[in-house]
Amino acid sequence: MPLSVVGVMPFQFSKFVERVNRLVAFRGYMFLGYRQVRAITFLNEFIMVTKLNIVPVLMIFLLFQYSYSAKVTYNVLSFGAKANGRLDSRSAFLKAWGLACNSTNPAIIYVPIGRYLIGSAITFSGQTCKSKAITMKIDGTLVAPSTYNAVGNAQVWIKFYRTNHVTISGGTLDAQGSSLWACKSSGKTCPKGATTLGIYHSQNIVISNLRSLNSQMFHILLYACTNAKLQGVSISAPGLSPNTDGIHLSSSTGVTILNSKISTGDDCISIGPGNSNIWIEKVVCGPGHGISIGSLGWDVIEAGVQNVTVKTATFIGSDNGLRIKTWARRSNGFVKDVVFQHASMVNVKNPILIDANYCPNNENCPNQVSGVKISNVLYEDVHGTSATRVAVKFDCRKGKPCTNIRLKDVNLKYAGQPAVSSCSFAAGTASGLLQTTSCL
Repeated sequence: MPLSVVGVMPFQFSKFVERVNRLVAFRGYMFLGYRQVRAITFLNEFIMVTKLNIVPVLMIFLLFQYSYSAKVTYNVLSFGAKANGRLDSRSAFLKAWGLACNSTNPAIIYVPIGRYLIGSAITFSGQTCKSKAITMKIDGTLVAPSTYNAVGNAQVWIKFYRTNHVTISGGTLDAQGSSLWACKSSGKTCPKGATTLGIYHSQNIVISNLRSLNSQMFHILLYACTNAKLQGVSISAPGLSPNTDGIHLSSSTGVTILNSKISTGDDCISIGPGNSNIWIEKVVCGPGHGISIGSLGWDVIEAGVQNVTVKTATFIGSDNGLRIKTWARRSNGFVKDVVFQHASMVNVKNPILIDANYCPNNENCPNQVSGVKISNVLYEDVHGTSATRVAVKFDCRKGKPCTNIRLKDVNLKYAGQPAVSSCSFAAGTASGLLQTTSCL
């Protein structure tokens, strides 16, 4: 029986099916996944049996497509989470993660407005996940116990392990670290403390619009990660809170940090051994210890750091601005191919610093001849005010001097006058508009 479509000449149904089959054979297998192709095969059989009009057939096809791509949502309240901040919701989060992980569709774990107690360390493992993408959408606050012992001996409070295509969007993580800081300042025996959020051995990670408050140790840690993006992150802890690095990177590659504000008691961003292809842009730091590469050189055999770019950063009242810090130990480590551009300093103690004799407490300092090799570092368009007369300091090692250090358009002032620089075993060039006296 002929099939007729508005605006199309009648033709034999068998010819239509033949054309559809040819299209499926070419496009289905070229551009669609296995499940979609199975759906198309079923659809062809359905056409042959029912001889449907083309319009409802196409509608059915689109429904098949949608069924294989639609996201499923798991609300933690449905699994027993309590939004009162008093009852432990840890098991509810794990149940939601388990279902999201086993979903064959992209999945969303939704955390509504409220305070959710995560009473002990929690790990979201992605080793066996079927879902190709999981988003944790947080409108509320995840809160740690106020007593530090609950998570203080754990390495990480909230951990993601071996995950792929995970997004953490919005919300607040409140680690309530003040009780542990008080313990440490009293001189008592205290736990080391837990990192608030740790991402380990993962790839294709996005952290956006997340707020981290009062971590016991690091706020956010990325270890052995590939292709991670952090944007719109807000980090806050008092300037005297110990070891509360904002974002710490270790053994990772392809990490981007954008449009973030960090106020904390240690490095705003610290880049440890084994990192490469790091891009940091539009970050505000202060209080804190600046954006630091290091510390490096603690071990004799240690992976180096390379291809790091820091652009359009602002430092306000921080101890340091742009810093490289390495221990004076024998090491095969290195720092190379680093670009610091368009940085603004507001009353910063050490706006530009290479410290190859790093020893924070000046106790049992190694003071060995050689150390980490530092080369190919550019400082361009760094301007503002220094809280000290020496605004640029390159304190390198005789055994491995710093080489190809370049200053371009550096304008730093102290008490209304051009600041000065200090160099030890550093070689390079100074060019452009220099309002800071150069020692290179």
